[in-house]
Amino acid sequence: MTSIRSRAARALVTILAAVLTLSVWASGVLRDLASGESRTLEDYVGQGKWTVVMLWASDCPICGQEAPAWSLFDTRHRDTDATVVGLSLDGPGGSKAAKAFVERHLLDFPNLIGEPQDVARLFTERGRGPFLGTPSFLIYSPAGELKARQTGPLPTDRLEEYIRKQTKGGQ
Repeated sequence: MTSIRSRAARALVTILAAVLTLSVWASGVLRDLASGESRTLEDYVGQGKWTVVMLWASDCPICGQEAPAWSLFDTRHRDTDATVVGLSLDGPGGSKAAKAFVERHLLDFPNLIGEPQDVARLFTERGRGPFLGTPSFLIYSPAGELKARQTGPLPTDRLEEYIRKQTKGGQ
């Protein structure tokens, strides 16, 4: 009788933990893909550098083609004038695929993950326009002001030229 009660109690604790985990995800929280810690874009944007937020999905072939260039862009710029933050739409159920994507493409910039509808809503609100698909980009000035948005491929040299022009012309 005692073992039945203890197994039932353990099962209840497991169910409650799963429900609590799902409600955290359902609340629109972004998580750091590597550490699992809660994050917001404010943790990265407006820190004195240009910030490129790249929205991606592990099953997006264009995202896979673009990812290595953005990793190189981040490496070239992170110590000076710009940084990249990845934002996966894979959700908690796709975190294994998202982690594999990061490893496969050697992405060493921060990557966050959220529920697809929450990430799409974030892009729509932040980008002041509809989310149309991946990859998508939000470009923030060093002061944290949204300067540009892009749906579809974005060549890094095009963004470098944009940053040069913005910096020369004064923000």
